[in-house]
Amino acid sequence: MSNYKTVFFTLGILQIILGIFMLIPIIVQFFYDDVDSSFFGASIVTIIFGTLFFLSNLDHDKKLSLQQAFLLTALAWLSIAIFGSLPFVFSRIEFSFTNAFFESMSGITTTGSTIISDLENIPKGILLWRALLQWLGGIGIIVMAITLMPIMNVGGMQLFKISNNDSSEKILPKSKEIALRLIYIYSGLTVICAFSYKVLGMSIFDSLTHSMTTIATGGFSNYNQSIAFFDSISIEISAMIFIILGSLPFIAYIKFLNGDRKIFFSDIQIKTFLKIITASVIILSIYLVFSESDQIGFRLIFFNIISILTGTGYVNAQFDNWGSFPIILFLILMLIGGCAGSTTCGIKVFRIQILYLFISNQLRKIIYPKGIFIMKYDQNPVDNKFIASIISFIFMYLVIFFIITALLALSGLDFITSISGAATSISNVGPGLGSIIGPNGNFSSLPDASKWILTMGMILGRLELFAILVLFLPSFWRN
Repeated sequence: MSNYKTVFFTLGILQIILGIFMLIPIIVQFFYDDVDSSFFGASIVTIIFGTLFFLSNLDHDKKLSLQQAFLLTALAWLSIAIFGSLPFVFSRIEFSFTNAFFESMSGITTTGSTIISDLENIPKGILLWRALLQWLGGIGIIVMAITLMPIMNVGGMQLFKISNNDSSEKILPKSKEIALRLIYIYSGLTVICAFSYKVLGMSIFDSLTHSMTTIATGGFSNYNQSIAFFDSISIEISAMIFIILGSLPFIAYIKFLNGDRKIFFSDIQIKTFLKIITASVIILSIYLVFSESDQIGFRLIFFNIISILTGTGYVNAQFDNWGSFPIILFLILMLIGGCAGSTTCGIKVFRIQILYLFISNQLRKIIYPKGIFIMKYDQNPVDNKFIASIISFIFMYLVIFFIITALLALSGLDFITSISGAATSISNVGPGLGSIIGPNGNFSSLPDASKWILTMGMILGRLELFAILVLFLPSFWRN
C-alpha cells in the first residue's frame, strides 16, 4: 500500500478537519442548554483515526497519479459519510446505523433527503450538523469538479481544465491554490445569504443553517414544511437568488475576480441554464392555465422549478398534486441539474448542450452527406473522444437511473416512489414525488434495503458515476 500513502495522508487531513467541525455544534448545544456527549465523542473518534492516517503516511511522495485520484475521490466521500454519521449514532435520538448513514450521505452529497419526520423537535446541534455536512459537501464537490474531475476525464469534465498543461502530478499543488480562492468565494456567498435571511425575518440560527444549505444547493431545512414554514415571499426570492448563485460554475467567479466582468453574461453554460429555467416556467405556467389550475401562483411555479432543477429540494408547495405533466417535467428537471463546477448535480447543462450539438450535427450530415461539419463548444473544437465521453456518461446515467428504479421496486416501493426516488438520489435533489417521499414527506418509512439503494445512488450521482464504477474494474488495480 506504499503507492497509496498520498491518498491516506489526504484522507487523514480530511478526517481531522471533519472532526474539528464536529466541535462547532457543541457551542450551539451550550447556547440552547441541550448539551450531550454525542458530538464530543464523535469528534474524538474521527480526529484519532484522521491523526493515525496522517502520521503513518508522512513520508508520502506528494504526488497523485490518475489511479490514486480515482481512489481518493471515492474514499474521501465514503469515509466522510461514515464518520459524519457518528453524531447521529451517538445522539439520544437513537438513529440506527442505516438511518444515520443515510442522513450523513444525504448531507455530504448535498442531496437533502431525510429520514427525520419531526424536524421541529430535533436538537439544535443535530440540525446544525446536517447543515454543516451539506455546506462541506458543497465546497468539496466544487473543488473536486474544478481540480480532480478534469484530470480524470470523467464524463467530459476535461473541458474545464484550468490549463491544457495540467497533469495528474500537478493536482495537489494546483488544488491548494484554487481551493483557497474557492473557499473565500463560497464562504462569502454564505455570509451574505445568512445576512439576507436574518434581515428578512429568520432567526439567527435559521438564517445560519439555511444559508449553508442554500449555497450548497442541499435543501436541508429545520422544519417539516421546508422553506414554506416561513411563508415569506421575500425569503423565497432571496433563496432563489442564492440558489442560482450556488448553481453557477464557480470558476466563473474566479474569472470575474481576475477582471473578466462580462463572464456571467458571456458564459455559454450559464446562458443555457437561465434559458432552461425561463422555458420551464413559461411551459408550466401555460399548462396550469389551460388545465384550469391557474390558482397556482407564479411564485410557486418559479420557486419549485429553480429548486428542483438545481437539486436544492426546498419546497413551498405540493407540486406533485399539480397534475401528470408537471410530474414528468419535474422528473426531467431533476435529471438535467445545474452547471458543471457548481454545487449542483444531475447530468449537467454542458452535457445537454453537447448532446444537442451532436444530434444537430448528425442531422446535417444526413441532409448533406458530403458536407464537413466541425462541432464547436464555446468557440472550441470538440473531438470525437470528447463526444464519446459525453454520450457514454449520459447513457450510463440513464441506465443506472433505471436500475435503481427497478431495485427500489423490488424492495417493495410503488412506481411513483421508485422512479422519483431513483431520480432524486442519482441527481441529489432531495424530495421525491408521491405521498411517501413527496415535497412534504420523508424517507423514514422506507425499508432499510431501499435506503441503502438510495444511498448508493447518492454517491454514484455525486461523483459523476465513473469515478465509482472504475474502481470495480480489475484492470484499475493492476500496476
